[in-house]
Amino acid sequence: MTINIEEEVEVSFPFDYKKLAEKVILAALDAEDFPFEAEIGLLLVSLKGIQEINCQQRNLDKPTDVLSFPMTAYEKPGDFANIERDEDNFNPDTGEAMLGDIVLCVDKVKEQAESFGHSEMREFSFLILHSMLHLFGYDHMTKEEAEEMEKKQREILDQMGISR
Repeated sequence: MTINIEEEVEVSFPFDYKKLAEKVILAALDAEDFPFEAEIGLLLVSLKGIQEINCQQRNLDKPTDVLSFPMTAYEKPGDFANIERDEDNFNPDTGEAMLGDIVLCVDKVKEQAESFGHSEMREFSFLILHSMLHLFGYDHMTKEEAEEMEKKQREILDQMGISR
């Protein structure tokens, strides 16, 4: 597994965010029984940085907490049966499946942890896990999709011992 972590902002969490990111990503891969080695990008940005990306990519000129940019399409969420049909899904140098990129706003992690009354570690973990599920094709546009995604998030965080 390769996780490419880049920081465009100073990161001052009271935990080892690189190790935690890896732990959450691994838990997501394991929970979904992802059958390949994976490559994921994680970019940590400021409020201004995520607002710019959100505006460029989604035409929404406002900050958000996390953005997901999947590089693989699925017939249905979490269905990896046909991923090998397209060699573009794999890095030719490493053979790893290129799942996509996560852009996480450090300021929002801190702000939301405080407003929700839980730790920055829990919020950071939740947002990375949420984004990983998007990289697996899950979404929350309908009530049913949201329920499925929320259930998976709860189960994986519970298995990791990360609670509110």
